[in-house]
Amino acid sequence: MALIAVSGHPGCRYEEVARISAQRLGFEILPQSRIHALVEEEFGAGIRIPDKAYPSLVTSILARLATEHHIVYCAVGGELQARHFPGMLRVHVVAPENVRIGNLMLDHRLDRPAARKLLLDLEAADRAGRKAKFGKTRASAELFDLVLNAESLSSEEMAAIIQTAVATAGLAERGLLSPAAEQQLQFQMRLKLARYGLVPCGHVTLRKKMFAHHSEEMFANLLDFYRIAWEYEPRSFPIQYGPDGNATESFTPDFYLPEFDLYIELTTMKQSLVTRKNRKVRLLRELYPHLNIQVFYQKDFENLIFKYGLSSAEKAGPVRV
Repeated sequence: MALIAVSGHPGCRYEEVARISAQRLGFEILPQSRIHALVEEEFGAGIRIPDKAYPSLVTSILARLATEHHIVYCAVGGELQARHFPGMLRVHVVAPENVRIGNLMLDHRLDRPAARKLLLDLEAADRAGRKAKFGKTRASAELFDLVLNAESLSSEEMAAIIQTAVATAGLAERGLLSPAAEQQLQFQMRLKLARYGLVPCGHVTLRKKMFAHHSEEMFANLLDFYRIAWEYEPRSFPIQYGPDGNATESFTPDFYLPEFDLYIELTTMKQSLVTRKNRKVRLLRELYPHLNIQVFYQKDFENLIFKYGLSSAEKAGPVRV
């Protein structure tokens, strides 16, 4: 796939460079405004996305779109997506302060003092946004493949350089992101988003329950993301009986997935407690051989979702973020 990330200093008109580049290349343009629109479309108008969740949310959106289009992504921090999309082209536009003030004067019809104040405000907001979302106030030059100076190059000229770089690297010839790669990336990102309880609007609603362990709450969020119906601790099964025939010990699996007639027991405990739980599961299977139950450890979460969640998601239609 071809993914071009274009960012720049405030007042450099890097958005214009991204737009012209997308037109020249025939790629889909994904500016910050469209990111906001896609987020509101999925999660509802006025949804507040935690700053720390933002990078994962953008990765999820890019992965979905990248199965259908080559993309020019225009937003602060876009260069950091290279960890998820190897081979992307990272472009940064810079210019001296006087050039950027001049651009703001023309673009916003301001006098020089007002334009300079606006530039300072934009720079402060840029630093604060980067710090909140990515942990650093600035992006260093080594994070980029191309650094273009708007003092000596017009937007058209910078777009032409980007077009040449894309052709030289053969990015468009690599094809679009495969569905399998998109599914794997989506799971990784939604695992992170689930920790913030982010739920698609109008599709699923996280039920407020008291979970015995944080891993259970996170797992419930994941099931909701993939539209998998679940019940939490719906039934207890006697596994030991006293001389009088009364149950002396019972076992309550964490989850039941009715669509698959499957009971799930999660365990992230220390080994001594895991051994005790495995004994209970063994007794349960001996006494109730018709039950379908599986024990999953922390490392098994991904295997569970890929085995059951993705097939269920396909039945329900694509899950969009």
